[in-house]
Amino acid sequence: MGRYLPHPSFNHQQFKEPDMAIAKSFSLERDEARFGWKLILPAIIVIGGLIVYPILYNIYLSFFDVKLAGDNIFIRTANYANVLTDPTFWQSVATTFIYVFATTLGTTLLGVGVALVMNKEFPLRGLVRALILLPYVAPVISVVFSWQFLFDPVNGIFMHLTVEMLHIFKERFNLIGSPRSAIVIAVIFNIWKNFPFTYLMILSKLQAINTTYYEAADIDGASSWQKFWHITMPEIFFVLGAIVILRIIWNFNKFEEVYLLTDNVKVLSVYTYFKAFTGAMEQGQGASLALIQFLLLVGFILFYVKRVLKW
Repeated sequence: MGRYLPHPSFNHQQFKEPDMAIAKSFSLERDEARFGWKLILPAIIVIGGLIVYPILYNIYLSFFDVKLAGDNIFIRTANYANVLTDPTFWQSVATTFIYVFATTLGTTLLGVGVALVMNKEFPLRGLVRALILLPYVAPVISVVFSWQFLFDPVNGIFMHLTVEMLHIFKERFNLIGSPRSAIVIAVIFNIWKNFPFTYLMILSKLQAINTTYYEAADIDGASSWQKFWHITMPEIFFVLGAIVILRIIWNFNKFEEVYLLTDNVKVLSVYTYFKAFTGAMEQGQGASLALIQFLLLVGFILFYVKRVLKW
């Protein structure tokens, strides 16, 4: 057989150049990936140190009888058994769900309503928009003391109005001191304090909606409710869903507002604090409570995302 000889016009360089270009492309992507990992490595270390490690250490402590002086004693799942058989725990779970549901619903409805009003043109609208944000940006400790004075049974304005002037109640009593009425005050305080966040997020989305949709609806003779339900609501739905998820997470873990206002509302965060850092200071049970609270929150969010939002 004769030996194969390429045609004189055949150029080997034309076939080598694409292979070299592909190799250079892969090398460049690999270098960029390495550089990206180097950039996010400090953040990963910080997150690992401030979030992942405490979570893992909390899980570890939940299986021990934690001693402030001396060695911890491994007791398997006894902390979880003690917590789950404690009637106070289930009362705090019920209180937490009531608190989270009422505050999330209240802040959402009030925030959407105020955003719809603030989206209209009227004199001094900019000033009113700024004033609405004051409850949200005000320090918690200062507004809590103001509310405690407002509902004080002796010198409070609320009791003076309802008992002395309007005669709604026959005698003065401590609204914050009673667990049944204290949760109502805590819910109202949370709604008043946090609805501006919902209002601000919804207002920003409302201003991004194309006005031609509403103009076309006006031509078709649509009512205000029809325009809200068929135009506004679909536009703000995903923003509203994200706000509700954030509100559920924040309110489920809410501690400072509830505890500073009244210690008679035993939501899970307050119950965990009393269990772990007061009295006998059962920190092992406190760790197990924190983990149970985390699992309840994750389960509730998954249910909301899958069944309600259907994401």
